[in-house]
Amino acid sequence: MRILQLLSLLLDYPKQPLLEAKDELLAIVAEATIAPAQHAALSDFINERCAGELMDWQAEYDGLFERGRSLSLLIFEHIHGESRDRGQAMVNLMAQYREAGLDIGVKELPDYLPLYLEFLSTQGEQNAQIGLEEIAPVLAVLLCRLQQRESNYASIFDTLLALSTAAVDLADIKAQIAGEKRDDTPKELDKVWEEEMVSFMGNDQTDSACGTGNKPSAGQRRDQFIPLSTDLLTMDPLSKELYKEAAAKRA
Repeated sequence: MRILQLLSLLLDYPKQPLLEAKDELLAIVAEATIAPAQHAALSDFINERCAGELMDWQAEYDGLFERGRSLSLLIFEHIHGESRDRGQAMVNLMAQYREAGLDIGVKELPDYLPLYLEFLSTQGEQNAQIGLEEIAPVLAVLLCRLQQRESNYASIFDTLLALSTAAVDLADIKAQIAGEKRDDTPKELDKVWEEEMVSFMGNDQTDSACGTGNKPSAGQRRDQFIPLSTDLLTMDPLSKELYKEAAAKRA
């Protein structure tokens, strides 16, 4: 699915080649099977970002996704937090990538959302939809938090949630996060730095949370989808409630 490749690129750290590919990005949006409102929002996002200064875009990206944990692009951080279960989930997802023929860089974290989207884009439409549905509660929470901050990055998550076809009560999530304390203030960031760093995949794995541009091979298999590890006992309360609701609707 080319639209997933596009959304993966837009969620990764912005670099000059992305600005230079503006016309190609807009063409992918134009051909995507998404709602008209999503066409318009994604096109506006691309036009606005590519018209601005790259350094300003990078600074805003850092402020949103790399300060605090509430908007982290690491999927399992929202599901498992810092529990030991996150490490096993990482191992399981890495094994899934390798089984499908994807060999990622030594410093890449497998639950980095742009990398996961790049993987799903090679797995066929049905498997991609299932993979998005698995993380729909995380996508929904991130969508609502970005809307709360009036960021147009919300358009990306709105599209991802629509592609998942998952039924999520966004009004309920917005009500639950209305009183959330921001975790990206200097005071809250100082608390994070005071905590002991937990390494799940060896010390050489913690240098970077961002993808390095490795792509799935052309021969990657499309029949290897395995649901993500989602242990309800280790989830934060909001994610736990959303996953229970999603499971009940699928039953």
